Amino acid sequence: MITFTIYGEPVAQGRPRTGKSFTGKTVVYDPKKSRNYKQYVRLVALEHRPKNLLESELELVIDVFRKIPKSMPKYKQELAIEGKLRPTTKPDVDNYAKGIKDGLSGIIWNDDKQVVSLLVRKWYSSTPRVEVKVIEIEEEGTCQNKLLI
Repeated sequence: MITFTIYGEPVAQGRPRTGKSFTGKTVVYDPKKSRNYKQYVRLVALEHRPKNLLESELELVIDVFRKIPKSMPKYKQELAIEGKLRPTTKPDVDNYAKGIKDGLSGIIWNDDKQVVSLLVRKWYSSTPRVEVKVIEIEEEGTCQNKLLI
């Protein structure tokens, strides 16, 4: 298992942008804010990179801790600190996951298609950050959140 924390305000993956190259062809690219955040994720992940890239099926747990808005009433701020009030505003949790997964490809694992189980949760905190947990699924049945059908 690999765990680490990415400190700072979490950034969700933005919508792809289009533009024209110098040859006149249309090109698609990440918004600057998303591109910079992915690079930051890579830098943090480098400190926790395994000796060899993970090649098995993976479970990824991402806990996103957003800053508590100053405009939030005090009683709600207290509920948020206790974890009883969670962010239900945009961005969506899957947009946070996309940027993190892209940032970890080639650093922790070969390709983000290896992630077969994903849990993403949003919380409030006075310390904005993202906590990441990568779990190798080595045998059938070792996934912590396996559904019984």
